[in-house]
Amino acid sequence: MTLDVADVHGVYPILYAFFDEQGGLDRELMRRQTEACLRHKPQGMAALGLATEVSKLSTDERRKVMQWLVEDVAGRCPIAITIAEPTIDGQVAFATEAEALGVDWVILQPPPVAGLAENEYIRFFGKVADRVGLPVAIQNAAQYIGVGLSVEGLKTLNRNHPNVSILKGEGPALEIAHLIETAGDVFRVLNGRGGLEFPDNLRAGCAGMIPAPECVDRQIALYTAFTEGNDEEMERVYREMLPVIVFCMQSVQNFLCYGKRITALRLGLGLEDVHDRAPAQQPSEFGLSCVRRYADLLGPL
Repeated sequence: MTLDVADVHGVYPILYAFFDEQGGLDRELMRRQTEACLRHKPQGMAALGLATEVSKLSTDERRKVMQWLVEDVAGRCPIAITIAEPTIDGQVAFATEAEALGVDWVILQPPPVAGLAENEYIRFFGKVADRVGLPVAIQNAAQYIGVGLSVEGLKTLNRNHPNVSILKGEGPALEIAHLIETAGDVFRVLNGRGGLEFPDNLRAGCAGMIPAPECVDRQIALYTAFTEGNDEEMERVYREMLPVIVFCMQSVQNFLCYGKRITALRLGLGLEDVHDRAPAQQPSEFGLSCVRRYADLLGPL
């Protein structure tokens, strides 16, 4: 049964890619990460975005991550999958497989070609959406992936292709508030950015967040406090995790380096269990001391 877009809300932790010593995906650590997230009852799970280092994965590896997530979630919550294939046919094929596996909605990244006229990206997304049977989101992350659509461009995309009805906004709360004011009647808007400004995003009308898992228990507790109208508790939880978010979210490479290691320690792993796939930012000794301190602050997942 197709997910009602109105039911897309809350916290969808998006998996890190854990690699083994040989550089391949580590099945056991991926399962362990998913199970840790599920223990805290997220409103959904996600994979294959920037946190999953999707650009470093082959198409077969991307399929593998998607298949593993569906297997491990086993129907316990909805699943969103980011699709980063570089061609229209590639994205359609991946979305078709996602639907067959039971994925609930997909998030399209733009093709890896910057500098085109906006209508070219609209055309690309539209041609994919017309051949996909699932609700479609757009990752509008110009700051991180170099391509983003204007509000008018997004509304045009939805008008011509109504199944494009969710947006991963990836921007400051002020921008998200403007986006919701001008396009919130046609898009269900979620943000990312590690949960930065989470309370203000919710106040602005954001439906939820798609953060990496290092603070997943706090993120879900914050969202629960919001739904219960407990502003004081929401702010308390946010203050508790804010130093970790700020530390991680200095850049994409920084959160991949350090956020993944905080997550690993919270999973009960050692730092020696985290292996990077090159090219990757390498941690400094000072950075690792911060990782240990923040993991201790947050406690086990």
